[in-house]
Amino acid sequence: MSRVVLAYSGGLDTSVILKWLIEERGYEVVCYTADVGQGEEVEEAVAKAYATGAVEAVAEDLREEFVEEYVWPAIRANAVYENYYLLGTSLARPVIAKGLVRAAEEYGAQAISHGATGKGNDQVRFELSAYALNPDIRVVAPWREWSMRGRADLVAYADKHDIPIPVTPEKPYSTDANLLHISYEGGVLEDPWVAPPAGIFQMTRDPEAAPDQAQEVVIAFEGGTPVAVDGVRMSPAEMLGHCNRIAGAHGIGRVDLVENRYVGMKNRGVYETPGGTLLHHAHRAVESITLDRELAHLRDQLMPRYAEMVYNGFWFAPEREAVQRFMDEIQADVTGEARLRMYKGNATVTGRRSDSHTLYDQETVTFEEGGTYDQSDATGFIRLNALRLRLQAGRGPGVIP
Repeated sequence: MSRVVLAYSGGLDTSVILKWLIEERGYEVVCYTADVGQGEEVEEAVAKAYATGAVEAVAEDLREEFVEEYVWPAIRANAVYENYYLLGTSLARPVIAKGLVRAAEEYGAQAISHGATGKGNDQVRFELSAYALNPDIRVVAPWREWSMRGRADLVAYADKHDIPIPVTPEKPYSTDANLLHISYEGGVLEDPWVAPPAGIFQMTRDPEAAPDQAQEVVIAFEGGTPVAVDGVRMSPAEMLGHCNRIAGAHGIGRVDLVENRYVGMKNRGVYETPGGTLLHHAHRAVESITLDRELAHLRDQLMPRYAEMVYNGFWFAPEREAVQRFMDEIQADVTGEARLRMYKGNATVTGRRSDSHTLYDQETVTFEEGGTYDQSDATGFIRLNALRLRLQAGRGPGVIP
């Protein structure tokens, strides 16, 4: 029998896929669950995989790797897709794919499999990443092969084979969680006019029910990478988890958007990214006093393209790696602290400082008497920049009104 490694969460899709690979395709299935911070379901998935027929089931703790090698680089790049999305799912897929390929080699599997549908981005992200890491790997994508057309068919298949499933009438949508965010889509959320159901959010408190007292937090960066909160240094996963808790308590990080999928359709997604939102604002604040103007503007021009690469599944592509090297190099002096005020769903920057890397010179910018800037220097600067405008207005050779 051929052996396949399945990216397994224990949810509806992968639970059905596990049984289908065994019964309909005759595979020996190794279930691989990557712990990227989704919580209790990791241990539950291992037990459920064995109960459903897996020959092996393994859970691998990838939380520190996920944050340090995927989330932090995106933070350094200020990566945001289509103005809102902080790429929580997009960043998790390549680290999971890397684990899948590693597990396939370890367990002697000829192929990998996943539960991404033929309509979504995740199939692209998983498979592009896998092929970049092992060009000879085979991919089994059941949603593109079987006769089942929708989740109602999957529920019926699960009932037939006595597979417990997490989708219920009380939770008519799908979720995907990791240490950076939770996403919600499908079901009742497919209508972009319908508001998210009450109680859907898990990482963030309703801003209306958040504390009436604001809370301030100070976040420190070294070389563009977050390293400490309120003076306490933490590991990457610990720090992101801590930021999730304090920002989530104030209702920070909720986003409801219709985004453009790489496969060509629009999709409504609801996300909550409390810690990532806090760190994004803090990072930009420290950059504002430490990063050269032209470097910052050039980075901001490249950022949408970088975010597209990550969103579309090209994490391991040479163009993303090349742009990442630029992003990381210009972060060398982004060292300092940002102070933010968290209140009722908002994270507002109230201060920023850097002892050794700041480009902000109060003696230069002061409006008070003295200082180091000669205001008369601006006259020639303005006249030179205005020359083309004045010639344009005069509409004649050498005519300057």
